[in-house]
Amino acid sequence: MAEAAKRHIDQIRKTKFSIGGADNPLTEDLHQAVTNLAVEIYTKDVHFLMELIQNAEDNEYPEGVDPSLEFVVTSEDITATGAPATLLIFNNEKGFSEKNIESICSVGRSTKKGNRKRGYIGEKGIGFKSVFLITSHPYIFSNGYQIRFNKEPCSQCSLGYIVPEWVEQNPSRGDIQRIYGSGSALPTTTIILPLYNDKVKPVKEQLSNVHPEVLLFLSKIKRLSIREHCQDSRLSTVNSIGILSETDLVARKSIDAESYTVHLSASETSSEKQCSYYMWKQKFQVKHENRVDRRSGVEDWVITLAFPFGERLGRGNSSPGVYAFLPTEMVTNFPFIIQADFILASSRETIVLDDKWNQGVLNCVPMAFVNAFTSLVKKTEAPVSTLLPVFRFLPVEQSTYAEMNLVRESVRTRVSAEEIVPSVSHKGQKFFHRPCEVGRLIPDFWDFLEKAKEEGASLQNISSHGVYILDPCFDKTENDKVMEFLGVQRVGNEWYAKCIQGCDLVTSVSENTYVEVLVFLAENWESRFKSTNMVRVPLIKYVVQKGVMTSLSSLADFSPKTLCLPTDKNQVWLLDWNDEFRFMSKFVFLPQITKSAFLACSKKETVLNWLKEKFTVTKLSISDYAKSLRENLNGDKRLVVAYAHFLHRSISKGFLSNDEAVKCCKDMPLVDNYGNVNTSRTGVLVPSSTGKWVSLIGSNPWRQNGYIELGEEYLSSGRFAGVMSNHRELLEFLKSYAKAGDIPDLKPPNAAIPALSGALRKENAFLLLEWIKCNRYYLLPMFLGSVRGGSWLRTMMNGCSDYRPPSQSFYHTASWGRILQDGSILVDIPLVDRSFYGNEIEKYREELKTAGVMFEFSEACEFVGNHLMGLAMNSSLSTANVFSILKFIRHLRQKLLSPDDFISAVKNVRWIRTTCGDRSPDGVVLFSQEWKAAKLISDIPFIDRDFYGEANLNGFKEELKLLGVVVQFQENHSLIVSHLNPSKLNYLTADGMLLVLACMRRLSPQKLIASLRNSQCFKTTSGYKSPADCFIPDPEWSCLLTVFDGFPLIDEGFYGRKIFSYKEELKQIGVVVQLEEAVKGFVRTFKQKATSSGLTRSTASSLLSCYRKLSEGSHKFPEELLKSFKELQWLRTKLGDFHAPKDCILFEQEWEPLRLIANLPFIDDSANWYSQSIHEYKKELKGLGVTVELSQGMSHVVSSLSLPDPSRVAPTSALSLLKCVRFLVEERFGKLPEEFVEKVSVKWLKTHSGYCSPEECLVYNSDWGLEPCDGPFIDEEYYGVSEITSYKNELIAIGVGHDSAKACKLLASHVHTHSDSDAISRIYRFLCKSEWKPEKESSSGRIWIPSDAKWADVSSCVIYDKDKLFASSQLNVLENHYTERDLLVFFSSAFEVRTSPSIEDYCALWKDWERTKESLSNDECCAFWRFVVRHSYTVKAEKILSESFSRLPVNGQDGGVLLSDISDVFIADDLLLKDLFIDSPVFVWYPTPSIASLSQTSLLELYRKIGVKEISKCVEMAEAKLTDGVDIKENKNLIKPGLVRLILGFLSDPTLKIDAEERSRIVHGLVTLNVVETPETISTEYSLNLPSKGEKLIAKAKRMIRWEREKGVVYAEKMEEACGNRKVLEYATCFAEVVAKGVMWEREELIGRLSEFVKMAYLVEFDDDAVEFLMKSKNLQVYEEDEKVISDAFSLK
Repeated sequence: MAEAAKRHIDQIRKTKFSIGGADNPLTEDLHQAVTNLAVEIYTKDVHFLMELIQNAEDNEYPEGVDPSLEFVVTSEDITATGAPATLLIFNNEKGFSEKNIESICSVGRSTKKGNRKRGYIGEKGIGFKSVFLITSHPYIFSNGYQIRFNKEPCSQCSLGYIVPEWVEQNPSRGDIQRIYGSGSALPTTTIILPLYNDKVKPVKEQLSNVHPEVLLFLSKIKRLSIREHCQDSRLSTVNSIGILSETDLVARKSIDAESYTVHLSASETSSEKQCSYYMWKQKFQVKHENRVDRRSGVEDWVITLAFPFGERLGRGNSSPGVYAFLPTEMVTNFPFIIQADFILASSRETIVLDDKWNQGVLNCVPMAFVNAFTSLVKKTEAPVSTLLPVFRFLPVEQSTYAEMNLVRESVRTRVSAEEIVPSVSHKGQKFFHRPCEVGRLIPDFWDFLEKAKEEGASLQNISSHGVYILDPCFDKTENDKVMEFLGVQRVGNEWYAKCIQGCDLVTSVSENTYVEVLVFLAENWESRFKSTNMVRVPLIKYVVQKGVMTSLSSLADFSPKTLCLPTDKNQVWLLDWNDEFRFMSKFVFLPQITKSAFLACSKKETVLNWLKEKFTVTKLSISDYAKSLRENLNGDKRLVVAYAHFLHRSISKGFLSNDEAVKCCKDMPLVDNYGNVNTSRTGVLVPSSTGKWVSLIGSNPWRQNGYIELGEEYLSSGRFAGVMSNHRELLEFLKSYAKAGDIPDLKPPNAAIPALSGALRKENAFLLLEWIKCNRYYLLPMFLGSVRGGSWLRTMMNGCSDYRPPSQSFYHTASWGRILQDGSILVDIPLVDRSFYGNEIEKYREELKTAGVMFEFSEACEFVGNHLMGLAMNSSLSTANVFSILKFIRHLRQKLLSPDDFISAVKNVRWIRTTCGDRSPDGVVLFSQEWKAAKLISDIPFIDRDFYGEANLNGFKEELKLLGVVVQFQENHSLIVSHLNPSKLNYLTADGMLLVLACMRRLSPQKLIASLRNSQCFKTTSGYKSPADCFIPDPEWSCLLTVFDGFPLIDEGFYGRKIFSYKEELKQIGVVVQLEEAVKGFVRTFKQKATSSGLTRSTASSLLSCYRKLSEGSHKFPEELLKSFKELQWLRTKLGDFHAPKDCILFEQEWEPLRLIANLPFIDDSANWYSQSIHEYKKELKGLGVTVELSQGMSHVVSSLSLPDPSRVAPTSALSLLKCVRFLVEERFGKLPEEFVEKVSVKWLKTHSGYCSPEECLVYNSDWGLEPCDGPFIDEEYYGVSEITSYKNELIAIGVGHDSAKACKLLASHVHTHSDSDAISRIYRFLCKSEWKPEKESSSGRIWIPSDAKWADVSSCVIYDKDKLFASSQLNVLENHYTERDLLVFFSSAFEVRTSPSIEDYCALWKDWERTKESLSNDECCAFWRFVVRHSYTVKAEKILSESFSRLPVNGQDGGVLLSDISDVFIADDLLLKDLFIDSPVFVWYPTPSIASLSQTSLLELYRKIGVKEISKCVEMAEAKLTDGVDIKENKNLIKPGLVRLILGFLSDPTLKIDAEERSRIVHGLVTLNVVETPETISTEYSLNLPSKGEKLIAKAKRMIRWEREKGVVYAEKMEEACGNRKVLEYATCFAEVVAKGVMWEREELIGRLSEFVKMAYLVEFDDDAVEFLMKSKNLQVYEEDEKVISDAFSLK
């Protein structure tokens, strides 16, 4: 074998390549072919590995062998070529034949050409020769052949690539066996590729990245392995893998499709993975418009879809979604794989998406998917839950490829029309529906339904509420995307109301589940059920009384009931009383078991809040129940008493806490002693039959105060709510909680007690005292007054008993009692008769005190004093009375008794006469000479010496002193101050003033100080002045007083030097005594002058001179004075007003340029004001804050800057302003003031585009490739290049642009001002180079059109015009104006210019043609309609197209294309009619001959969508009349039994629903027809209206038969016996149409079908056997009853 192979190689070298033989005449052609091959290899991006796998798949394999392919890479140089690594490929194919060897030694002579239908998948034209990308010497060992090829030209024939060389060694078969493995026989074919140095790593990477699914769509190769051969496996750099493919033999097949399962397993170094793929293979006929030359022999597209069950096998992060037998690198994001005979890009990485062959394939994928998907879903007996993985094959995610998204949308549309979504099933039966018919439920509702089903609820009719319900296995959150993709919507909110009511899901479920229903409704009420019929569904369970059945109510009907949720214990109690109080039935309760479930629910608060929004819900404590009960008693006496029993029992059984009990009983209605129900009261008296109060006070004194007396009903026993109450039991309750009281527990009334006006029996006196004792702190005035003032207390006075008021009685001790009753004073003292009351009276000492009884000696003295003062109140005391008082005091002192209490009683009463009238003794003065001075300035009350006698008064000095009379001066300045008369302080004498100052020094009285401050008490050099206006001069600061006139100085000569000893006091009252105080006065004057325009030119000089003197002095300069110097506006500026120093500038020459652009406050140094002499005080001015240097005056520049019209801003001013910017930047560390930035943000900088604001300017940069005139660059020549350049940083600081980003922004906005194409192009190139993008919210913009010298809106521009149709339209095609590709890309990315015209543009173009053209060229039509057809598949496009055409193309008579009104254009759907009107331009145009890119079918379909009518529906037909007198003959053979049998069989079709009677009528009418023959031609006239032209086209056609129904006559043209086949067929067609129309004229939709049957039967002359076969083939038969109809019809005939 090897010898024969070697001879074959030698022959090839000799004959083909002229090596050692005669010259081959085709050598030159071979050179050219090899050159082309080299170019093709190195210009196409070829994936050599895929090419080798493809070759292996196309190989032929022996029977019984599992085709396998192995790749082994080794670092051994077994070829001795110096290669760093070698790749070996082993394949167990049949091996190379001679034909294969000759093919591989050729260019373009593949043995696979034309064999695509036999399963060959290679096509790229490179194949094996792609290995030259990685090697220069490929080796082949197969079937005895041992050859290699060389990339370099052969030295003997100057050809490379295809010249075979025989290999004797290097490698040897032993080397190959060692690499492969000695344990196995070598496969038939081995390819050896010594690798380039730079290809080792890429090859290993490609081998490591081979996808495990590579075998998925290969029909032959079943095993593929990749490994690296090295002695130490740890050194391997290739990810080894072994891939095995197995196909199930069980497959389902149909006519065009089959399905099977492929199992793939992939074993890598450390793991093994498996996955099964459901494969669906389906054939589709190749459409004519999608045919291409490269697939000229292929009639069917075979599309295979792979659906992985489980995790897909893969390597890396992504898996290919498109296969062309082998994987591409297209990731579709689809959960299934698409395999078809796609046309690939040269790299095999992607398919050619815009290729029409591939587009045709992709158009079939949706149908294949739907068929596969339907098969997986429906053709299985497995439960519905197992179908979930199948639905995950739906392409719910968007693809990154637009074309794949079209596939996705088509899949969605088709799947959505299929009945594939499972609904809730019953008893295992599966139901499938279209997605639009199925609804989803809220997940929480599913949980509830599952529980309801387990609890026995009937859910059989769950899908009978208007929509099928999605199976719960599918209605999961994780399936949301799938359901959204299918368009499965959630059920409407009304459905839930129907379901809950229709399935009885309130009463048929457990209480826990019922509560879950309420939770579900509460959580979804606002968003779903608020406006639905859910409010009418009976949802709420409740009970009213114990033992009554549970009721139901809807939310709408629940009010006015109140749902109560008390505790379990309370609920039982209240249900008992609800039976007693029937009117409380509005309070309803949840059944106990329901309430327990509700309280156990974690979301009870949610339900509770929801219910509270719908009606009243309350926890209903016993106190709340009592309150409502009280509100509804309605004055019923029996119910009021029952209510008291309810409260009594509720409290005694612990249902009410003490606080609640008090609150409930506080306003409890009660029945009074008159039988009236009282609800408003202040207090309660026990019934009179049991009370003590009657014995003491007789009647009810509290009645006027709202007290009631309880009725006798409360003393009786009674039964309420099944509980019995004992006699008087309720009264004890009312005493405790209704405060039903009796003396002494009752609070005394605020009223006089009549019984107290006279003597009380001893026991009642003690009851009264006990009453007072119990209510000591609640004794009201009127009651206490009657107690104190009533004569009810028994007393003794001088041995006689009497009843006197307690307030006039004393409870005495023996010692002081005798003293007060010994007759020394004329006052009697009544004492309590303790002998009458006994020792018991001792217990009530405190109560007696409360009643007014006096116990102490002091009180007795006070009594005496008060008695005497009572006399004084009526009239002035006489001299004798006064001296009696003084003597009584002296008497008490002599008896060694304290006179203090007596003195206290008389001390504060006006009874002593003074110079100021009657006064109390306290504070009165006994005059002496030392008070003389004080008398001049005050109103002190001196005792009237003339009235009492000076000598008499002096004898009682001690007693007067005890009474508070002042008898000595003793520096008593306070008394002077307290009686000071402010009116006497004006114009004081020197002594008076000094006395006042002495009082101040001792007391510092604020009243005196305040009075002095407000009086003119000081004599000054300017007359009498108030203290605040006075100054005491001081040489150190006297200069201040010289600046302004009018400062008043205290008159030292008037007061003497002593006045200076009172400086502190003088300071207190406001006299200026220190510099700081003088400064304040000076500052006030200064401010007054400064604010009243009182400053003169000399004032400033005086102030500056004073400032200099004070600054040079030894004292610290007063801050307030300095502040006034700095802050008051006293310096006049050239602006004509006065400013503070800090707001002024002392002018220097450097300020001059800024005067034109800023209103600066320069000090007025003109001769009219300060003149140049002001500059002598430069130092002082600077110290006060005046700006004297430019660098320090930036705040003035900022505040005063006022840029004028930009033309008036001189260059020097602009540069000075930039200098200020520099100062500001340095001063503020780089940040400019916002005010300054705002002021300089106006137009003032001169640029080549005029004056601009800084933000609108740019600093010119020559590196940008722009000219200065191209944009708003600052005019450097205007400002001086060097000068303006030096301020670059300052320009940037104020916002002038200097970087490319800012330049792009400004140039982009400025470019539209240009009309120079060169400048605009330079700007566009700069923007392009800078990758500029417009801002997101900016408008679409405009683009310059050079040839038209205009700016065009972006929306009117496109990059390319592939069809060259828009050259003269309003659409601007940019490739016609700009040749630089980068600019075109820039226009697309930056301005989002459309790449090509849209469907709207094409429609606008057509409208333009309609206006301007009458005809078009065939090429124009082809190009236009090709685009429109291709882009008419969207809803938007269809809408646009339907509104865009008023004229359409028609074929002209001269071969041209005319434009005709759309109403005058028709589709030739009837070729016979077309022939009649063929000479008129009325039929829509389509390309002739047809072209692949614009099929007639798709174009006509588009015309229909646009609104073009079919001619068959528009033509009107009229029968021509027959000529009178023409000889006619009857023809009885035209209506034959076979015809009638056929028509009866047709009418008997059950789907037509024609009964036997109707069939008989139709046949009778047919058989009884009068058929006549006429030699005259029977014709029909056809008319076609052309609305826009107002014309009608008329055409006539021969009709061989006519049926005149009204006459019952059929006219038939006599047919010659010797006529051609056409004539027969024409006659048969006419006959069939006439008969079908005559028979089925009421059912037009059946005329066509019957016509075809009749025509076929006519052509066989209605032969019985032929008609019988025809009827059976169409599943038609004649029933027995109809056989009689036939026989009867023809027997009659």
